Amino acid sequence: MLYNYEQIKELLPHRYPFLLIDKVIEIKEIDGIKTIIAQKCVSGNEPFFEGHFPNYAVMPGVLVLEAMAQAGACYVLSQDEYKGKLVLFTGADKVKWRYQVVPGDVITFEVSLDNIRHNIGTGHGKALVDGKVACEANISFIIK
Repeated sequence: MLYNYEQIKELLPHRYPFLLIDKVIEIKEIDGIKTIIAQKCVSGNEPFFEGHFPNYAVMPGVLVLEAMAQAGACYVLSQDEYKGKLVLFTGADKVKWRYQVVPGDVITFEVSLDNIRHNIGTGHGKALVDGKVACEANISFIIK
């Protein structure tokens, strides 16, 4: 593990209940493609389960997408040139939700950053549960 929950809190400004990743497993760059792999262990005690289909516990898709964006932000903020900055999610394109996330699942986020120029960036992310794609999207962000 590269970053645990407490170390992620040193990178991201998010806090409970909106800090949606538990650990960063790996940050790598292969052939110029910058990638982060992070995870969230989904508990039945998550506050969103109380009001989101209370009789059918499923994690809201937009929170899966937000967690994916937070993983990408961890990559950016782990880089020396961006330490202490703020990464804001500015958009999502071609979002597809393919598999429901339920209590007990471990979501693995794989986010590759395509480009960062003049503090604006883009990337592509996948959220996987047991190797199945639960969500994927192109994301964009700004660094302040």
